[in-house]
This record gives sequence, C-alpha cells and structure tokens, in this order.
Amino acid sequence: MQDPSISASERMSTPMRSVYLGIFAIVMILLVAAVVLFLTLPDAGAFNARVEQLFIANHDLTDQANIKLLEILAQSGTAFADTLASYRMVIFILLVFATAMLIAAFVLLLGLASFSRRMAVIERTGIQVNSLLLSRAENTVYLNNMGFKLTGAAMETLSVLAEARMDDDILNGAEIEAMISGRNAADCDEAAGATRIKRLRDTLGNQLVSQLLIKNIARRGYILSIDKDVIQVL
Repeated sequence: MQDPSISASERMSTPMRSVYLGIFAIVMILLVAAVVLFLTLPDAGAFNARVEQLFIANHDLTDQANIKLLEILAQSGTAFADTLASYRMVIFILLVFATAMLIAAFVLLLGLASFSRRMAVIERTGIQVNSLLLSRAENTVYLNNMGFKLTGAAMETLSVLAEARMDDDILNGAEIEAMISGRNAADCDEAAGATRIKRLRDTLGNQLVSQLLIKNIARRGYILSIDKDVIQVL
C-alpha cells in the first residue's frame, strides 16, 4: 500500500490559511468595535436640536439678554457638532492604524514562529541540504549552490555514495571499494573503503559539513544523510 504523500503546496497552505484567518479575525473584531463605538457616540445634531426647541419654546422673548443667551447656546451647539465630527474622524483613523499595526504584529509573530521552527530543525540536523549537484566533468560538488573542488578519487567515492543514497542503500567499506575498483566485494578490504571515505571528508575540507553529509552507521556502513530527492548526478 502506497503511503500518502503531502506536496509542498499542501504544506504551505496550512500556515497561509492561518495567516488569512488571523487577519480576517483581527479585521472583524476591530470592525465590530468600530460599529459599536460609532453607534454609541452622541448625535452631533442633538445639541442643536435642543437649542432649537428652546428657541421655539421661548419665541416670545424680547429681552436682549435672553436672546443673546440663546444665540450663545446655538453657537455652542454648532461648535459641539463640529468637534464631535472631528472626533469621529480621529477615531476612524486610529482604528485603521490599530488594524494595520495588529495585522503587522500578527504576521511578524507567525514569521518569528516559522523562523524558530526552521532554526530548531537546523540545530537538530546541523545543516539542511536543499540540493546536491555532482559534476563529474569538473570534479566539483555543488552543495546548496556552494562549489567544492574534489580529486578524481574523492569524486568517485561521492558518486558511489550518491547513487547508493538514491537507491536507499547503505554501503560498507568493502562494498564502496568494490564499486569503485570493479572487483568483488569479498575480495576488497573494509579499511580500503574507510580510507576513501576519510580522504573524501578531508578533501571537502570543512569537517563539520563532511561529518553531517556522510553518516557512519555502526556495524552497517556509510550513507549520505540527506534526502535522496535532492541529489542530481551529471
């Protein structure tokens, strides 16, 4: 029975869906808050309406002082309406700014969480190999687009390991020596293959990279500790 596989696009869809749902939730929460806030704010014309009622109820006033007081109240109502309108605009701008800031913070937190997961993977594996390209013509191996010049013997050893990794095979020292020399594995020495592995690691130069790239399984043999799907042999 074939194991179910998950494509890269399917793996990416889950975090992207979380981003979209989070942004939608933030916008909806702030939108509801804005609607409730604007509905509970007093009407800008309420004060003017009360002043108008005072004018109607006291239309028979002839005293200049009372008339002046009513005019002051009318001007105050107009000033209150203008002030409340400006407050509404300021509140709207602040809500838009708060929405943008919350969305930015949410996306940043998701980015930091994703970065932390990637760093944890790198800490566990030491190095993440995305591509391994072997160029026999140039005797060069390109590891994550970084080129390493190899000797002919080291190139042969790495090629044998790459082919074995693509076939999910683990080779011991005798088998490595047999595949390179063309002899029978029973006639080859385990130490000869181990020597080739040591020279390959030394040729790569960076001992950290080589130790992580070539894994030695106790009492079994050697294997490349990378995904076989990233290997290309030219």
